[in-house]
Amino acid sequence: MTMSITCTSLSFAWPDGTVVFDGLDASFGPGRTGLVGVNGSGKSTLLKLIAGELAPADGTVRVAGEVGWLPQNVTLDTALRVDEALGIAARRAALHAIEAGDVSEEHFETVGDDWDVEERALATLGELGLGHIDLDRTIGEVSGGESVLLRLAALLLRRPDVLLLDEPTNNLDLYARRRLYAAVEAYSGVLVVVSHDRELLDLVDRIADLRGGEVTWYGGNYSDYEETLAVEQEAAERMVRVAEADLKKQKRELVEARTKLAARTRYANKMYENKREPRAVMKLRKRAAQVSAGKHRILHEERLAEAKERLDEAVEAVRDDDEIRVELPYTAVPPGRGVLTLQDLHLAYGARVEGGLDLRGPERIALIGRNGAGKTTLLRTIAGELAPVSGEVAAHVPLRFLPQRLDVLDDELTVAENVARFAPDAGNNRVRARLARFLFRGARADQQAGTLSGGERFRAALAALMLAEPAPQLLMLDEPTNNLDMASVRQLTTALESYQGALLVASHDLAFLESIGITRWLVLEEGVLKEATEEHLGRATA
Repeated sequence: MTMSITCTSLSFAWPDGTVVFDGLDASFGPGRTGLVGVNGSGKSTLLKLIAGELAPADGTVRVAGEVGWLPQNVTLDTALRVDEALGIAARRAALHAIEAGDVSEEHFETVGDDWDVEERALATLGELGLGHIDLDRTIGEVSGGESVLLRLAALLLRRPDVLLLDEPTNNLDLYARRRLYAAVEAYSGVLVVVSHDRELLDLVDRIADLRGGEVTWYGGNYSDYEETLAVEQEAAERMVRVAEADLKKQKRELVEARTKLAARTRYANKMYENKREPRAVMKLRKRAAQVSAGKHRILHEERLAEAKERLDEAVEAVRDDDEIRVELPYTAVPPGRGVLTLQDLHLAYGARVEGGLDLRGPERIALIGRNGAGKTTLLRTIAGELAPVSGEVAAHVPLRFLPQRLDVLDDELTVAENVARFAPDAGNNRVRARLARFLFRGARADQQAGTLSGGERFRAALAALMLAEPAPQLLMLDEPTNNLDMASVRQLTTALESYQGALLVASHDLAFLESIGITRWLVLEEGVLKEATEEHLGRATA
């Protein structure tokens, strides 16, 4: 049987009644598919339904072949050994026992035909850049990014026919991403990947766009999809203009028809009152005029209704490309003004800044480095959340820090109430006017933070920090594009275009860093913060 995934009349709703799918039909065949869509469209939910992690309310999911699933948030028991995490511990132990001379039948049953399991495991780890990790180490000794790759290695060792990846590059450094890209390119089964990583999506064979509970297919990779979508949207916007012009024409013709019919009616009534013709003839003419007027009116009203319907259909085809547009003049920092000074700084967990390092406004600084190098520790130390082991951190302007966890929001409060916490002197109307520019309009501003999707939560947290009083003149972001769909990444980019202060951004997303106009690159390497060289950037992009 050909490897495939088939979803038929698939329906699913959350316990609170929120409908995600209602009769979804979709099928995925061999090759690499990029599953895209806005936050909250159901991408991760669909992968969980295919993986059997969730049960549909109605409909069926049929998978031909074994499924391997890499969830968005990988959690592994830190006490596990690496071979246990890879799922090969029992076979490996049996092999070692046989090699030591123990020929018990149970060992041969455990090994089966998999005599090269240890070699395959080491080869797979090497391909993913984990060749330095010993199979007897514990998970607690590896970084977060390495644990993601270990989970992927465990899946690849099983040789699944179907591989589902949900935001696999989250928390991976630039080097680890390259390894994952290579694994994706080499995979030969049915692969479905949900990601905001443009470089990864440019490796797929087709794009499945999940929107409004339905899947639309586009051949080619993400760049091809964007080009096709741009052409479609241009045509859709053109159809809206045509439909709007037609609607105006039908409205005008209806008014003109009503005016003419009213004039005819007045003339007929006048003739009837003056009795210039026999009464019976006048009655017949009056009745005929009324019938004709009624038919004429109905005809124009039907044309108007049809024009409105065509306009609605045309508008429906145009995507909602709302962008954050906000002016933040109070965040401006004069060129050259000192923003932050780091002096002989030694951080918890070992990273350090040797000598002095000055950040000046309005620099846009990228902080790069391998997983576990200390980037988050450095940002948390600058923000005052962690005390340095020694040395000095001196911020010369108001600063705000947006961590990966987005825990600056109180889940029990609404979006508007959260923003008001950071700007206590701003009145309710002022808060709501500002939030509207961050796309929280009307009732959306009254949503509880705990009910927001990943992209909405990020946007609300960003609004809270950027609209804070005093206005932040140094904004620090830690992996801001993690868990954001492509539309949300674009919204973040446009919001940062309006920001006039200094930026310090830790990210592995090179495309995003380039899009926000980075002016200076710093790298944490071997525990030391230094200016990034062309060689560093070359290795990052290689």
